[in-house]
Amino acid sequence: MKQVLVIGSTVTDVIIHLDHLPKTSEDVHVLRQTMSLGGCAYNVSDTIRLFGIPYILFSPVGTGTYGHFVREALSEKGVKSPIPTPEQENGCCYCFVEAGGERTFVCHRGAEYRFRPEWFELLDEDAIDSAYICGLEIEEPTGTHIVRYLEEHPLLTVYFAPGPRILVLSKEILSRIFALSPILHLNETEALEYTKESTIEAAARALYEKTLNTVIVTLGERGAYYVSAQKAAYVPGVKAEQTDTIGAGDSHIGAVISRLKQGASMEDAIADANRIAAAVVGTSGALLPEERFRELGF
Repeated sequence: MKQVLVIGSTVTDVIIHLDHLPKTSEDVHVLRQTMSLGGCAYNVSDTIRLFGIPYILFSPVGTGTYGHFVREALSEKGVKSPIPTPEQENGCCYCFVEAGGERTFVCHRGAEYRFRPEWFELLDEDAIDSAYICGLEIEEPTGTHIVRYLEEHPLLTVYFAPGPRILVLSKEILSRIFALSPILHLNETEALEYTKESTIEAAARALYEKTLNTVIVTLGERGAYYVSAQKAAYVPGVKAEQTDTIGAGDSHIGAVISRLKQGASMEDAIADANRIAAAVVGTSGALLPEERFRELGF
């Protein structure tokens, strides 16, 4: 089986639990605080790892306190990016989790989001058949290097999870990505706000007309809706007791990629991804423990 190229960031998630987000000038107490590996690309890659699918985490790891934390944590897991260490500090992501489980991110960007064209020459293109990208790295000035690599390798299946950056990415760069016919993965708010449509069905159809490939819109506990060349359908969700929502979307697309690589239909892949995401929502942090993954029967 060929590898999935997971392009993007690995960061230190500083997870801060509090009763509620403070208003301006308000003082609040932190209930507890932890640090863990995070970043969209890393979260996606870890779900792919759980499914036993071969992958490459193509993620810069810089210097400084957070770069050291990431490098040591990856080493403990036996994961190494082929990218050499850039002479720039890694940033981090402050994840504020309120009592109800909703999360708010404050990102300090560093080396993890910036790519150099010569790094892509380190890849064995014959060993790769698909690639994941998200909006954060594409938003950077160096995001064009990522898009250019994908344009130069048109046989790759591209999975694009833009996140809320779809609302700020330039029309020119989005047009280039849409021309790659990616499988598009985004949530309900992102789809509706970007397309200006009033229904999920219309929004997904409008996006499909841009990519001519499957569009997956996640709907939280309601599951997901997708449009493909063959079908448009809702895939029911799975009830979960919400601990926090960190990493839910990343785990969902990671599971979709993995199940498709295993030969599942799109609908079955999304159904399994709904189960994985629900389990992540019920877990503290972005990563699903291996024992919990096994409990789900995968």
